[in-house]
This record gives sequence, C-alpha cells and structure tokens, in this order.
Amino acid sequence: MGVASALVFANLGAAYGTAKSGVGIASLGVIDSSKIFKSLIPIIMAGILGIYGVIVAVLLNQDAGTADKNPGGGYKILGAGLSCGLSSLASGLAIGVAGDAGVRAFAQSDGIFVGMILILIFAEAIGLYGLIVAILIRSA
Repeated sequence: MGVASALVFANLGAAYGTAKSGVGIASLGVIDSSKIFKSLIPIIMAGILGIYGVIVAVLLNQDAGTADKNPGGGYKILGAGLSCGLSSLASGLAIGVAGDAGVRAFAQSDGIFVGMILILIFAEAIGLYGLIVAILIRSA
C-alpha cells in the first residue's frame, strides 16, 4: 500500500498541476503567444512531483520483501509512501492554482514573473519535504 500510495498520490498531484497550469497557458497563448515557453515552468515543476513518487516507490519496493521479517516494517513502508504521496498531492494542488494564476498574470505584465517563480519554488518544496521525510522514515 505504501508503494501504491507514493505512486498514485504523487502522480495525481503532478496531473492536477499540469492540467490546471495548462489551462492558464492556453489562455496566455491567446493574449501573447511569445510568452508560452517561459510559462512552461509550472508544468515542468508539476512533472517533477511524479518523479518523486517513482523514486520513493522504487526504494520502498526494495524494502517490501524484508517487511515480513520486521514487526512494524509494513507500517514503515506505508508511512513513507503516504508521506511522499500526500505531500506531492498537496504540492501539485498548490502548483496548479499558483501556476494558473501566475501564468494568467504574466500574460498581462512581465513584472510578475519572478514572483510567480518564487511562489512555485515554495510550492514545490512541499513535495520535496515529503520525499526527504519518506527517505528518513525508510532508513529509520
């Protein structure tokens, strides 16, 4: 369940962030099509969340064979998977909302670009924290 949680929730967050930001990019393309490549950053950041889930799933899958021998080993795998998966889901929701609003604002004014990137970095950090905590739970 931990491996599945890491994969499913992380990819749900990545998909939501990609879809929501993609809608903003579509509306930006109508206003100013020369800014489309700079506004792909939220989609790239959302895609990284899926990679976090794959990394944790591979690490936890290696531990799944030895979990039967340790009492509580299964709970460790479940906790690590949920940590990475749910934090990546929350990060994907934040990236989607902030990316959509930021890209739409960037279509109207170039001055918002740096602020949008900073907001997206902090939203991405939520998923990164979940990855780090999952690795710490796995190694404990």
